[in-house]
Amino acid sequence: MPEPREPRVSPGEDLLSGGSSPLLIDLTDLSVTVERTPVLRDLTMRVAAGEAVGLIGANGSGKSTLLRLLTTLLPPVAGTGQVLGARLGTRAVDRIRPGIALVGHIPALYPRLTLGENLRFYCRLTGRGTDEVGAALGAVGLARATDRPADRCSHGMLRRAELARVMITSPRLLLLDEAHAGLDRASAGLVEVVVDEVRQRGGGAVVVSHERDRLTGIVDRILEIENGALRPADPSMHTVGEVLG
Repeated sequence: MPEPREPRVSPGEDLLSGGSSPLLIDLTDLSVTVERTPVLRDLTMRVAAGEAVGLIGANGSGKSTLLRLLTTLLPPVAGTGQVLGARLGTRAVDRIRPGIALVGHIPALYPRLTLGENLRFYCRLTGRGTDEVGAALGAVGLARATDRPADRCSHGMLRRAELARVMITSPRLLLLDEAHAGLDRASAGLVEVVVDEVRQRGGGAVVVSHERDRLTGIVDRILEIENGALRPADPSMHTVGEVLG
C-alpha cells in the first residue's frame, strides 16, 4: 500500500493551481447554473498531471455540481474551462469522456446483474476486454462475490465493486464523491490504492469528502468550496464530523 502523504503546501504557492506540470483541469472564472439557480460562481481550479486534490464543503456548497462539470456533462454559463485538453461546453468533450471515471454517491450497478456481469457489461459498453474483471474484483476483496447479484450485496461491497471498475477503466481523470462511504476500516485503504494508481500513470484525481481526515495521506492539497467558489482549505478548520462528534 502507498505510504501516507500529507497535503502538499509550498511557501508562496497558488493553492488553486496545479503547478508546472501539464494541466488536466484548467478552469478560470467559471460559473454554472442549474435550473436557473447559480451554483458555481467565478470558480478557478487547476489540477496537474500526477496530482490528487481533495475537496471539502458543506451540503449544498456545489461539490457534486463541480464533479458533474468535470465529467463534462454540465456546461458552464460563463468563464472558460478545459478538462483533459477539451474545452467544456463544446463537442470536443465527446472524445475525452472515456478517460474520465466517476464514483458517485449511488453505486452505478444494475441490481439484478451479478457483480461480474455488471463489470463485463461495462467493459462491452466501453469497448474493453473482459479479461481483467476477475482480477479487479479479487483486488478489492470480492473474488468470492463475483456471481452474487448486486441487489444482494451490502453497500460496502457495491462501493468496492465500483473501485474495481475504476481499476479496469484506467482513467486519466478520477472523480470520487464520498468514496469512503460504506467502506469499513479494512477496505478504506482501497481508495488510496486506486488514487495512487491513477497518479502513477500521470493521471489526476479529485476526491470529495465531508471528513477532512479521510483525505490526509491521499491528496496533495485540499480545497474548500463555499457559496460556489473555491479557496485553499484552512488547516485549522474542523470538519462537520469533528464539530458534531
